[in-house]
Amino acid sequence: MTVGRFTPETTRLDDAARAGWLYYVAGNTQDEIARKLGVSRQSAQRLVAMAVSEKLVKVRLDHPIARCMDLSKAVTDKFGLGFCEIVPSDPEAPNLTTGAAIAAAAELERTLKTEDEQIIALGTGRALKTTVEQLPRMNCPQHRVVSRLGNMMSDGSATPYNATIHLAERIGAIQYPYPLPVLANSPDELQTLHGQEAVRNTLSLCERADLTLVGIGQMDMTAPLFVDGFIPRHEIEELQSAGAAGEITSWIYDDTGQVIDCAFNRRVASAPLAVAADRRITAIAVGPSKVRAIKAALTGHLINGLITNEATAESILGN
Repeated sequence: MTVGRFTPETTRLDDAARAGWLYYVAGNTQDEIARKLGVSRQSAQRLVAMAVSEKLVKVRLDHPIARCMDLSKAVTDKFGLGFCEIVPSDPEAPNLTTGAAIAAAAELERTLKTEDEQIIALGTGRALKTTVEQLPRMNCPQHRVVSRLGNMMSDGSATPYNATIHLAERIGAIQYPYPLPVLANSPDELQTLHGQEAVRNTLSLCERADLTLVGIGQMDMTAPLFVDGFIPRHEIEELQSAGAAGEITSWIYDDTGQVIDCAFNRRVASAPLAVAADRRITAIAVGPSKVRAIKAALTGHLINGLITNEATAESILGN
């Protein structure tokens, strides 16, 4: 007797798909796979071989693992998303972004294959940089790539995780870097900077983007804004006390997804962070430290698409 779609065959393929992902994406040895899946080394070897023979593994994992599909539907239904992709997790590497980056690259590639002009807007961060690295080289001169925020520190040095330039070079598209620092020195300076013609044009492109990809940052002491030197310790502690839950393109928001009225946000030079409406705004984020930030962004409808892994999705639904 079978229940729903869970048959011995689908379970066997699920195990093969997990083994294939752990081997080809996460880089585990067969001994490690055997331990993580609770099977013998010989069984792990057979599962990896099956992933290849059943054509589940190409460059990307090409098998819709039932649990991932169920989680995707649950997250989509709960938060009213237009797009949700859940990839397998490595139990011993909860922060591994490779699988999510591969899925994000696949979604990006589908958009780039469109013959009509597409405007692609990008945030910044490690997940987005990894996503671009997973994308094949393409020739897309009809598209435009625009950054939602600058890549300069206050001293003029560049941040290391800007993805816009790398994407434009990889696909041969026109690029529009955001010609401002991440933070202005004051609200008055920010108003002057936003009055520049180049900035106004960039902001217009961001507003009209057909696909926006962003990362999500946590607001604890491992926060990218703190680690990368944008927020001093005393200020992040004040923001935590004020209910800061996460940040997207440097805009800090609370657990309801509302941008916090604070001195930091009044100096953020990024394109405005608004409720996602009819345009695709997809976040790529994984890991226990990001669960609160992701859930807040979903609650406030700051994003309408999400790419994450099993463990993170389970935590989002369970909290």
